Amino acid sequence: MKRARILIADDDPDIREVLGDRLAAQGYEIATARDGVEALEALRDDRPDLAVLDLMMPRMGGMEVLQRIRDEGLDVTTLVITASGTVQSAVDAMRHGAYDFLTKPFDPQQVVLTVRQALEREGLRRSNQFLSGQIRATVPAPIGDSLCMRQVLATARKAAEARSTVLLLGESGTGKEVMARAIHQWSDRRDEHFVAVNCVALSEELLESELFGHERGAFTGAVAQKAGKFETADSGTIFLDEIAEMRADLQAKLLRVLQEHRFERVGGTRSITVDIRVIAATNQDLDRAMAQGTFREDLYFRLNVITLKMPPLRDRREDIPLLQEHFLRRFATETKRRVRRVSAEATRLFMLYDWPGNVRELENTIERAVVLGQEDEIVPDDLPAHILEHAMKETEPDETFHGQVRQMKAGLIRDALHRAGGHQRKAAELLGLNPTYLSRLIRSLGVKE
Repeated sequence: MKRARILIADDDPDIREVLGDRLAAQGYEIATARDGVEALEALRDDRPDLAVLDLMMPRMGGMEVLQRIRDEGLDVTTLVITASGTVQSAVDAMRHGAYDFLTKPFDPQQVVLTVRQALEREGLRRSNQFLSGQIRATVPAPIGDSLCMRQVLATARKAAEARSTVLLLGESGTGKEVMARAIHQWSDRRDEHFVAVNCVALSEELLESELFGHERGAFTGAVAQKAGKFETADSGTIFLDEIAEMRADLQAKLLRVLQEHRFERVGGTRSITVDIRVIAATNQDLDRAMAQGTFREDLYFRLNVITLKMPPLRDRREDIPLLQEHFLRRFATETKRRVRRVSAEATRLFMLYDWPGNVRELENTIERAVVLGQEDEIVPDDLPAHILEHAMKETEPDETFHGQVRQMKAGLIRDALHRAGGHQRKAAELLGLNPTYLSRLIRSLGVKE
């Protein structure tokens, strides 16, 4: 856990020293300012957890600093210092956002108690915000009892015990974010923030600000300083989804964060140090991206400390009954529908289908069936037409010329895979095919390895 940072702003050097020494002895990091202008600069640049502001300071008083804090949207808890004869001013300051006030002369114990209470209140507020966000973004833990999923889960649990960077690979919809959240939950950072960023959901310009934050005036529309996701995730975990879509200069900045644990906000010069665990994910072929020069090799080697390959659903069909039951219970509860089970025939169709959209497609299919179904169980009539059509193709042999050619190709590929021990690259060599083309054929022909 990082230590709370406290800013003490007072034009009296003795007060700065006394308060600073007293609070430093309690384990807090201390910064000081001699007037309101210095205090405001420190609030913008250092982002302290708490500020102690004297109401009467040269150049800018504490009340004006409070107003600037509100106008600029600076997120900081404040205490104000006042002389005993101006308590009403301190009450006015609390109406402007101050948490509490301290009167001169100070009772040292009262100072420590008030600061501690203010920081505890701030910690609870942030925890409530965090938990609200977590509830909105709740996703199930990884589900699966197939051999390949058991192997992935075992590796993920070991990875969670360390602080190493994790790279999640796999097709869209295989549950990479679910796995990332599970790794965070299994780690010693579970009580800190988990921050997810989709690198393809934002424009390149917005992504830089989203990740690293920006200073006021850094670009048009930057009316106030903003903390980025790396600052928000300090002491916790940041999940970077679709990492292969990040542009080259941002890859360089990310590499520095991984190497040095520090960065600068957009438009800033001061380095910000963070303690974060990075989990990255992509559905792209990073070897190809590096060969094409769109992904940095040095970044790849930094990310590729522990790699987990999320298997597609077609390679772990034995997990389909577990997943369908999980989604059925979830959506029946959410929609208040009395759907209790998936029929045996619907389950058979699920097992035949190849699920190109993986677990996410199964999830959406179950939700649709729960919402639109008329019975207390999901039956074939509740399923999308393309699943029914696929089942018919699987069960009825294709006697046409093209159908038999497809079957011949599939047989040759299965035989090569068998001789290669299941290794696609070796099978491609046996067949004289490009490995990428073979992989595409396996998917299009529905070859089960």
